[in-house]
Amino acid sequence: MGSVSLLFQHLMNGLTLGGIYALIALGYTMVYGILKFINFAHGDILMVGAYIGLFAFDALRGSSPLGPWWLVSFFIAMVISMLGCAVLGMVIEKVAYKPLRKGSRLAPLLSAIGVSFILSNGAAWMFGTHSRKFNYPFDNSPIHLGGVVVTPHQILILVVAIVMMVALKLFVDKTKMGKAMRATSLDGDTAKLMGINSDMIISLTFGIGSALAACGGMLIALDYKVYATMGTMVGLKAFVAAVVGGIGNITGAMLGGFLLGLLETFGVAVLGIPQGFKDAIAFAVLILILLLKPEGLLGKVEKEKV
Repeated sequence: MGSVSLLFQHLMNGLTLGGIYALIALGYTMVYGILKFINFAHGDILMVGAYIGLFAFDALRGSSPLGPWWLVSFFIAMVISMLGCAVLGMVIEKVAYKPLRKGSRLAPLLSAIGVSFILSNGAAWMFGTHSRKFNYPFDNSPIHLGGVVVTPHQILILVVAIVMMVALKLFVDKTKMGKAMRATSLDGDTAKLMGINSDMIISLTFGIGSALAACGGMLIALDYKVYATMGTMVGLKAFVAAVVGGIGNITGAMLGGFLLGLLETFGVAVLGIPQGFKDAIAFAVLILILLLKPEGLLGKVEKEKV
């Protein structure tokens, strides 16, 4: 019974961590699916979202005591953060990426790295290099379910992550705009000939991906606080998750995120990998995937015409 409880405990912890990776990985995979470009500033957009959410939440809850209004304030702050980062993502695309779209593949990549440094250094200049505490909007006392210990924060992460991912999947598969995104991803030139405004679709893609990153930023900030470089490692791991699942594939990004969270958790708990070395698990998995299945678990092999 003890070993079964321990297994479920690690499973819960892994799924919680994987839910955050999956949310952030969706931004990488959506942009790559349309532009064949890795937005390495995505992790820093997560950081900006955490700051916006922190300030909005603190302003909304004011000096009121912990209660239902704190939870309402948190979700309102999350919407504000997602909207703010959606606009930021679209502005970055217009200013830093769109002018380089017809250039070499290296140009937008270098531009993305530049944007990343601007965002992280700008945040450090404006808000300082110290970390800021993001108060829980509820009593986060552990809940004992049999032999498994679950916190309300873990439940929040899983519920929000699943709702966001299902909503995105339905949007892409069922709506007219989602079909336009898929058409642009398959063949941008043909999509233009069919009357699809590809520039608007690309902006929308950046906006949605950035909004999901902001959501992930707020969820992770509850445990890890808010600081200027908080998005760097999380962003890199989410990129690994996108590659593992098959970058450009939305379902693959979700699968890769959860799988990476589980591997990281079980790697430390079961294989005895030191806690300080756990970040290396993601990159070891990346190397294995690139060697054994470069297109990812759900990705398709793309043949380039010469």
